[in-house]
Amino acid sequence: MQSLFLWDCGQRQGKCDTMSSMVKTEELYYQDAYLKEFEAEVLSCSEGRDGSFLVVLDRTAFFPEQGGQSSDIGTISGACVSHVSIKDGVISHVTDKELTVGDKVTGAIDWNHRFSNMQQHTGEHIFSGIVNSRYGYDNVGFHLSDSEVTMDYNGVLTDDDIRDVEMAVNKAIWENIEVKCEFPAKEILDTLQYRSKKELTGDVRIVTIPGYDSCACCAPHVARTGEIGFLKVVSCQNYKGGVRVSILCGKRALEYISAQTGVVAELTGLLTTGSDKIVSSVKKLSEENYALKGELSDCREKLIGYELDSIDENKENVFLKKESGLDSNLMRKTVNALTEVHKGFCGVFSGDDSIGYKYIIATRDGNRDLRALQNMLHDEYGAKGGGSSAMAQGSMGPVDVASVIIKCESF
Repeated sequence: MQSLFLWDCGQRQGKCDTMSSMVKTEELYYQDAYLKEFEAEVLSCSEGRDGSFLVVLDRTAFFPEQGGQSSDIGTISGACVSHVSIKDGVISHVTDKELTVGDKVTGAIDWNHRFSNMQQHTGEHIFSGIVNSRYGYDNVGFHLSDSEVTMDYNGVLTDDDIRDVEMAVNKAIWENIEVKCEFPAKEILDTLQYRSKKELTGDVRIVTIPGYDSCACCAPHVARTGEIGFLKVVSCQNYKGGVRVSILCGKRALEYISAQTGVVAELTGLLTTGSDKIVSSVKKLSEENYALKGELSDCREKLIGYELDSIDENKENVFLKKESGLDSNLMRKTVNALTEVHKGFCGVFSGDDSIGYKYIIATRDGNRDLRALQNMLHDEYGAKGGGSSAMAQGSMGPVDVASVIIKCESF
């Protein structure tokens, strides 16, 4: 019986001694990353969560989640495999059906999913290798899921740096270089220069893209860089003293660019302009919108001023109901203006009975405590917010605000 080994981030960690000696997992994805179907024997099947099952096979082509990469998915003799994990060298498949121990089964990898992950991961290796060789930064974080690919580097890259690296990566892709995945003997490994996030011992799997990168890695990769298709940087942001870069490769990159092209086409239609003038057109609209908002705010302030002048100065508690979206600064100005004339509680509610309100309430009377009024609004109307004895602000859900104002005026 062969020993069972765990590969993690390029390293064979050791023999499994926590499971029965009859259990072994032969990792077929290391023998052939392009293996789509395989035969295996069910060694165990136990009930998992939410009606799922945990299945262990004697051999598998399913790559488990590890090294920052999501697992393969697919089927085992008609049972859907939604996740694969590895622990102490034993690989478990989460299935939606129970499988019988001892049965011979056929596993089938979701090839589109696997190949996409291979494209992304090999693209990331080239990108990180170039960043390391040109700028000396290490990849200190990596995440590859069905929706994103991110790398964290411990140094800052400018927009120009990112564009240069992106072009260099695509040049490496177009060169269609062979990708070598191997386990060098220790005497050879000791002479190699390769990237690794941690110190490794024992057998180490090295993925090499000649001229661009050499890195310890446990994941399946494409055979030649041309299979990546192309790489597109999606975003770059400052992160923990360095940068976090998001990329997409192959079909994912094409789908992303197609979506962006669709947005550009829609904008050119809405703005009746050419794609090269979209930015200037949007800036112009933004400036016009800002100016109009200023004019609208001035008009609202004047109208509210007329409304305040019409209120009886002898009235102590004054509350106004205004339309949704009233600017908070204008609400505060209005409340302050009311408290200069009226001695009691003064407030403004902005919103609609069907969606709720935001409010600001204040008083200049040192003998009154707004916190009691705020507590009443919280207890009786579910209001959220806070403040001091002199000013409170908050919000509440759908409510008959007329009844709320009557309650506040009589408080």
